[in-house]
Amino acid sequence: MPMLLIKGFYDVKGSQPDGDTVHFTAENPAEWGLVGGGPGRAVEHSVVGRAKLRLDAVDALETHYGANRVHQPLRFAHAARDELLSRLGFTDVRRRPDETVTATTPDTVPGFVLTRGTDVHGRCIALAGHGTAPAASGREIDVDVTVLRTTVNHHLLTTGLVYPTFYRSLFTGLRGEMAAAAKEARDAGRGLWPSDVTTTGAKITGLASLTDNVVVLPKLFRRLVDHLHLGTMPPACFPAFLAGVGDRFSILSTGERCLGLHRVVEVTNGRTVRMTQPPEDLLFEDA
Repeated sequence: MPMLLIKGFYDVKGSQPDGDTVHFTAENPAEWGLVGGGPGRAVEHSVVGRAKLRLDAVDALETHYGANRVHQPLRFAHAARDELLSRLGFTDVRRRPDETVTATTPDTVPGFVLTRGTDVHGRCIALAGHGTAPAASGREIDVDVTVLRTTVNHHLLTTGLVYPTFYRSLFTGLRGEMAAAAKEARDAGRGLWPSDVTTTGAKITGLASLTDNVVVLPKLFRRLVDHLHLGTMPPACFPAFLAGVGDRFSILSTGERCLGLHRVVEVTNGRTVRMTQPPEDLLFEDA
């Protein structure tokens, strides 16, 4: 799979990194212009080349979602964030109460990103590498499973601290490796998996159940929060809400193309929400 390699360094001071987003500064800011993303979807970056990365193929529990900055159970949300920063090479991270980083040791760590595009928010969708880059910056390289296994994205899946969440921009071979890593972590009971109720059923009694107790796929969490904030429909109406949102995805095991997560979500007993397919069996349209 050909991907653009950009060298630079990670610098998280002044930001609020979580388990799947982190700031990266390109050595040559002009190289951000090489990242394809379609009209109006260039990588947003500062004059010195600092940009926000969205880690490809993984989704960590939310630490501050939406205008109300709601979170998922922080035990796992913070564990994913801390593992990400540790894997990059930060040995000490200090924060304010609002989770803004005030200082790190070291100040920056060298690294590189492998990318094929951006999301609708101008973030670079990337495989995050640390240390010495395997090739020259500003050029495309072939990213195979061997290279993939060196990335932070793959590492986070092996720890069981993030969910696999796939989009069409990731090639089939790499996606298969990421799915295998997630399944192995789940089977071994690592990280969040023993607490996960995405497919077994989450009892939703209000927002507090989502923020404090329920461990589910973050995409499902975000849709549940948006539904609850409407304040007018009970959980039993959640499938109708999902149909209106209209997420586009395919079920990999059947090849079925779907519009709306109501195709893979059911509500029983009026309050128990579950997905009928595991996260790695879903392939979402690119954001």
